[in-house]
Amino acid sequence: MKDPVTVATGITYDRDSIQRWQSHGQNNKICPVTNQPLPIASDFTPNHNLRRLIEAWCVSVSDESPQAKETSLEMKLLAINLTKKLKLRDTQLESLKSIESLVVESEQYRVCFKEVGVVRALVKVVLSCYRDSKIVCLKEALNVLYLVRLTPEETCVILVEYDRIISSLTWVLDLDRHDGFNDIDVYTTMKFQAMVLLKDFIHNAKPHVLERLNREFFKTIVRESKHLGQGMKEGLHVMLTTCTWPRNCSMMIESGAIFELIELELGSPDKAITELVMGVLFHLCSSADGRAQFLGHAASIAMITKRIGKVSPKVDERALMIISLISKFSATDGVLQEMVRVGTVEKLSMVLQVNGRHSYPRDKAREILKRHSNVWKDSPCLDVTLLTWYPS
Repeated sequence: MKDPVTVATGITYDRDSIQRWQSHGQNNKICPVTNQPLPIASDFTPNHNLRRLIEAWCVSVSDESPQAKETSLEMKLLAINLTKKLKLRDTQLESLKSIESLVVESEQYRVCFKEVGVVRALVKVVLSCYRDSKIVCLKEALNVLYLVRLTPEETCVILVEYDRIISSLTWVLDLDRHDGFNDIDVYTTMKFQAMVLLKDFIHNAKPHVLERLNREFFKTIVRESKHLGQGMKEGLHVMLTTCTWPRNCSMMIESGAIFELIELELGSPDKAITELVMGVLFHLCSSADGRAQFLGHAASIAMITKRIGKVSPKVDERALMIISLISKFSATDGVLQEMVRVGTVEKLSMVLQVNGRHSYPRDKAREILKRHSNVWKDSPCLDVTLLTWYPS
């Protein structure tokens, strides 16, 4: 192994190997050891302990091998030379292409280039493209940044030193296919990589950075999240990280985020996507405008109801929190009758019966049913005795 990562099933693989496994078709979207579904590559967790052991072993081998030492020195000198050329406009594109070809084929080169400061040089290239509104060198710079994989510490440093990096990556997401892209795959890949990098920066950003995001940023994230396919999950992560600020929530709602999230969920995405959608919807429905937009979608209550008990405990909790907000602050007669019609009351009654004695879902379902028991008491799917009775 060169770059060990632990997947959702708890098994550790080499990153390149498991990514190649996943890319071989739909049947390979499972863990080879456990046969459980695997998330996309961005959900892999680096196994730092194992990597340190591997690196320590490599050093011990290097100490015994003069030839290995010589090779490592040659690689470092090449990395230094190409990084210097990267800073010169006349040699920038040629240097970028050379760096890209090296890091694509070798994890050792990825580490080597990071050690000689290529990350800062690449960030400057992206910022320059943004400043000059040009795409020359942009594809290569984004690809190398994506491949070398920034650590949380590196993203924090870059955010401090280059405060326009978030605006630059948002600009990439706003690029139109007609802005000089002849290859649709290159265009799509660039946007995906920009969204992955943006997710990393947003996740590690300080509160003052998140507080000054603007309306155009959220319009872009909402729009691109539904178009990017694999990058959809990264877009949802960005929304979930930023929506804890009321100001950001308002801008997401104004950008039509709730409608788009409901439409996305109606497409029956995978478990990870649904958990993110429910998390964002809960925060957005904490405001009156958010609840109004939620109820403005004809399938909203039915969609939330259908997810309870079907996906994961996390989805159950978030769905119940959304229904609780609606029932507490936006419970018109029409909404309460809709909850009967689409099976919400029936589903809440089921939660009362199947969950443990003091479980959160059971308590939340009981709270919602008691709140409107005078309206729903004649519903055939509601047993009012359940509102006070607890199973042993």
